Amino acid sequence: MMNTRRAWPKAILFDLDDTLWPIAPVILQAEESLFAWLREHAPRVAERFTIDTLRQARLELLARKPEFHLDLGKLRQAGLLAAFQEAGEDAAKVEHAMAQFFAARNAVVPYDDVLPGLLRLKNRVLVGSISNGNADLRTIGLSHHFKVSVAAHQLGVAKPDAAIFHAGCRALGVAPEEAVYVGDDVLLDVQGAQRAGLRAVWLNRTGSAAHLEHAVAPDAIVADFDELIGWLQREHAEHA
Repeated sequence: MMNTRRAWPKAILFDLDDTLWPIAPVILQAEESLFAWLREHAPRVAERFTIDTLRQARLELLARKPEFHLDLGKLRQAGLLAAFQEAGEDAAKVEHAMAQFFAARNAVVPYDDVLPGLLRLKNRVLVGSISNGNADLRTIGLSHHFKVSVAAHQLGVAKPDAAIFHAGCRALGVAPEEAVYVGDDVLLDVQGAQRAGLRAVWLNRTGSAAHLEHAVAPDAIVADFDELIGWLQREHAEHA
């Protein structure tokens, strides 16, 4: 019987937050760490605001200035500047507050399957990342696993725009059809990548059926890196 398996992709690009590590508990902890810093170093802000009212103010600012969607770090900084000014605190302290937040925001813990999976992949394909978030792979200690990392706040365009997927492919020197994108969001990651000409794998750790709700057909659905690598091996011929 003729072997109909296609060649391995030349590159695999990953989303970061909620694909390689859970992000919601990290953000909650980072906001608590920031607010503890505010109590000590900017008490007038801590007296006037709570974590929730600061969050609500950011959402209102984002509604007025949707361009902040490209850089949620800048949104947080702008929200803090407004809060410091309203409370009569020294705005020069905002830079230190942001450093406190980002240190905690990057204290992520990868899912158990991520590091072994990246090690298995990096000798077979080019590995990159494309993210709308502000994770710093160097701070996290994972940058050496990725040949390129493309971030929306640096590029000025965010998923699901095809331009950010094409930028990742160009950085790796591959065509979109030679790459696979892996992410947890069926619209931003799967649909966005497919519309940009990449194949897309939905890394669905929760057993969600969101692809049915949104009528998205991923090229594969996997629960972890083991299943991702299993799909690659089943569907693709080995390198010659």
